[in-house]
Amino acid sequence: MQMYKVFVNERPLIFTNNMEDIEADCLLNCEEIDFKKVVDKLFNNHCSSQLVYCPDLKKVWRQFKANFKVEKAAGGLVYNDKDELLFIHRFGKWDLPKGHIEKGEAKKKAAIREVEEECGISELKIEKKLSTTYHMFIRKGSMILKITYWYQMFSNDKGQLVPQIEEGIDAVCFKSKTAQQIAMTNSYENIILLLKTSENLN
Repeated sequence: MQMYKVFVNERPLIFTNNMEDIEADCLLNCEEIDFKKVVDKLFNNHCSSQLVYCPDLKKVWRQFKANFKVEKAAGGLVYNDKDELLFIHRFGKWDLPKGHIEKGEAKKKAAIREVEEECGISELKIEKKLSTTYHMFIRKGSMILKITYWYQMFSNDKGQLVPQIEEGIDAVCFKSKTAQQIAMTNSYENIILLLKTSENLN
């Protein structure tokens, strides 16, 4: 079983090849989908979620991606020696450090570079690969599919964290488990899903 969950305006568009995931009131026939219309409905709040059942999941996922401009990013779940997690605060929400993968750049290298740039942290070490997240946004009238590759990292850097102001980041800090739960009440659905998934992997 495999699944892709794309958040569109914080609403899930789910692609699955597992019959157990299907709910009759939101099921779409993968042979008849106008993907742009489906995404537009989610952007405009005309439905709360959509589920696509497709036995050949990889084929339908390729077809879906072909309808939109795809941008790729990489980022990190960074822990310190107190088992606290590194967060950034940007555009009024708590988020995790991540950013654009440059042309020809390896995903792991991009993840480390972006965390360093956005948080002013060093001594980063990748421990393992985590789930990939998907979300969509509109830029200059075009729908963009953002694919973000995530890595669990560790840093023993004791220096002062420095937010990358020019990227809209106004705060950077490590948070305890309790503080993480509070932050998740003001975060994004793909970040919440990533943290839940990473906890299950540990």
